[in-house]
Amino acid sequence: MSANVDLTDRPAPDQELINIANYVSDYDIDSSEAYDTARNCLMDTLGCGLLALRFPECTKHLGPIVPGTSVRGGARVPGTSHELDPVKAAWDIGCIIRWLDYNDTWLAAEWGHPSDNLGGILATADYLSRLAVSQGKQPLTMRDVLTAMIKAHEIQGVLALENSYNRVGLDHVLLVRVATTAVVTKMLGGTKDQIIDAVSQAWVDGCSLRTYRHAPNAGSRKSWAAGDATSRGVRLAMITMKGEMGIPTVLSAPTWGYYDVLFKGDKFKFQRDYGSYVMENVLFKISFPAEFHAQTAAEAAVKLHPEIKNRLDEIEKIQVTTHESAIRIISKVGPMANPADRDHCLQYMIAVPLIYGDLVAEHYENDFHSNDPRIDELRDKMDVVEDKRYSAEYHDPEKRSIANALQVFFKDGSSTEKVEVEYPIGHRRRRRDGIPLLEKKFSSNLQTRFPSWKSEKIMELCLNPDKLEAKPVHEFMDLLAIN
Repeated sequence: MSANVDLTDRPAPDQELINIANYVSDYDIDSSEAYDTARNCLMDTLGCGLLALRFPECTKHLGPIVPGTSVRGGARVPGTSHELDPVKAAWDIGCIIRWLDYNDTWLAAEWGHPSDNLGGILATADYLSRLAVSQGKQPLTMRDVLTAMIKAHEIQGVLALENSYNRVGLDHVLLVRVATTAVVTKMLGGTKDQIIDAVSQAWVDGCSLRTYRHAPNAGSRKSWAAGDATSRGVRLAMITMKGEMGIPTVLSAPTWGYYDVLFKGDKFKFQRDYGSYVMENVLFKISFPAEFHAQTAAEAAVKLHPEIKNRLDEIEKIQVTTHESAIRIISKVGPMANPADRDHCLQYMIAVPLIYGDLVAEHYENDFHSNDPRIDELRDKMDVVEDKRYSAEYHDPEKRSIANALQVFFKDGSSTEKVEVEYPIGHRRRRRDGIPLLEKKFSSNLQTRFPSWKSEKIMELCLNPDKLEAKPVHEFMDLLAIN
């Protein structure tokens, strides 16, 4: 036999693909905490999407790709009148969810926003429910949606625990594509083999570069990238369900596989098996629409605001003590080009609440920034340092803190106390304080799109776990539509 040939024997699939398929197909979620958290996650995620509809830069992306196209019996997009095919509906839902950087997050070796997967999950579930009803069959229920959310969160989050895609320049929306593909294939009736095939397609797509999240190229793609990823997951699942073959060693194939091409030859590492850990420990963004590494810094700034608001001109220096990930991802100097740049700038997200006592989405807009030179003046006075303990406890699976501290020094030699916040309000360790605020946030966001009576009806349903879980998906989505 010639040496100049490749062996064509088709290998067994990578174990990493098999493990995902086994989990999605066979694992029974028995955690009441996971389901309760998923219900809160559903409310919060949808609320973030509804709030984003106030921003034309977001809404310009919504609707059919070809204007005027309609899909009878298609999936609905919450807060709009759109009725779309499930692929584009997933894109739209994912886009609005993620636009303001206000939905839940997961911080480990890699970061991400597991609720981004709700775009694909909800669009597919709505489509399947409407299809079932048209055929005289039983629709999916919101319990099915919550189950898919728990499993998507888990796949995305467990992959992120020990594997840093950002350190090799890749973007975490890859994990949205993988997780969405897995759970949606199952929702469509896929077998284990079909889930393996579909997930292999998600990996072979490679990765988006993180370029659009970082200076000097930070921009609005970071706000629609999740919609794009979850939509792609739906598309790949549907392609697979038509009988398309997979790529069994998509990760491990020498030269051509994901590991060799994109991961410096390293294999993925896993800290734990798939279960319900991620949903139980997910981090809610409750207080501020801000990149999560800055949540505690913004809270510290709000605490300092009363003390320094009348002494802004007297400030000599602002000492910012943080963790390594915050320094690497969001510590910036220089001009801010756009809202996406600002909500990923640690110094900006400190300066605004120091001045105003709060941080809201409108504070990132160009006009707001340009009309207040004090923001950049304070940014220029900030000195950012790492606390090694903060960095270590950020990665500690028993703590997963996201600590920041601020201290303001004045020209007369005086200073404030050092204000330290280790866990944001949305953290599991502050969940008891956070859930009432999450519910208030959801209620407020509902009222940006719906009249009071309808907002109250949706709110009442979502606060009743048994009633919500039994609700057919298409009926739930009808409640959120604007006709």
